[in-house]
Amino acid sequence: MSIYQFAKSIALLAGQRIREELSQELIIETKSNPNDLVTNMDKATEAFLVSQINEQYPDHRIIGEEGHGQDVTDTEGYLWVIDPIDGTLNFVHQQQNFAISIGIFYNGEKYAGVIYDVMNDKLYHAEAGHGAYLNDQQLPALKDTKLVTSIISMNPNWLTKERTRDMYVPIVQAARSSRSYGSAALDFAYVALGIIDSYITLRLHPWDFSGGLIIAEEVGAVVSNQLGEKLDPLHSNSILVANPGLHQELLNDYLGPYRSRLSEIHQGQFSNR
Repeated sequence: MSIYQFAKSIALLAGQRIREELSQELIIETKSNPNDLVTNMDKATEAFLVSQINEQYPDHRIIGEEGHGQDVTDTEGYLWVIDPIDGTLNFVHQQQNFAISIGIFYNGEKYAGVIYDVMNDKLYHAEAGHGAYLNDQQLPALKDTKLVTSIISMNPNWLTKERTRDMYVPIVQAARSSRSYGSAALDFAYVALGIIDSYITLRLHPWDFSGGLIIAEEVGAVVSNQLGEKLDPLHSNSILVANPGLHQELLNDYLGPYRSRLSEIHQGQFSNR
């Protein structure tokens, strides 16, 4: 079994464990703020994934949202970046619209991405250079769209904050429509699937975007931060993912005039990555 096949298999197993234990009582804690939640299920799922990886590939390194691999400072060798439950608020309140996300890199280069929509039993996956899939169906290459005919996904919180609302409100107003799904991994998957055309957000961690980055780029999406710079699996960043034509329109026409402010935001949020 290849590393890619193994990653898919443990995501499916972890999802099965979550579904089987949904009726059990959740222990909910807060992290950085009252809306930044972690549950015993997040911790148990990460522990399961880490144990499976360590048993099969003891020389591989792992970064996980719930504390594994915090000492990783380079991308040498195989690096797994995992989010056991991306969309924990959705998991707690809805018991749906959350996903397991796995990104794997080799010497800093993309190797494979896996996103498992647990409750809908949908596995998005890609091996770099070999296309992206939903379960066994290969996803077609994305087609360019214009903002005026596009559906975008954006956290509405950014539309209310004084420092960001004048950057983002015009995008929402110009788009055909907007959505907010509450799971970065699923937002990436939905761009890859073509059911939304762009996902735009500030302040994502590597475990939020690493799996989706690989999958989205395999269907031709352009993934960058909002300054147009490449993402990497060790650093938090802002996100702009879209089909190529829309990415260029958003970057040049809508975010470009705010480059100085975005640079200041980046300096403040990401300078101590």
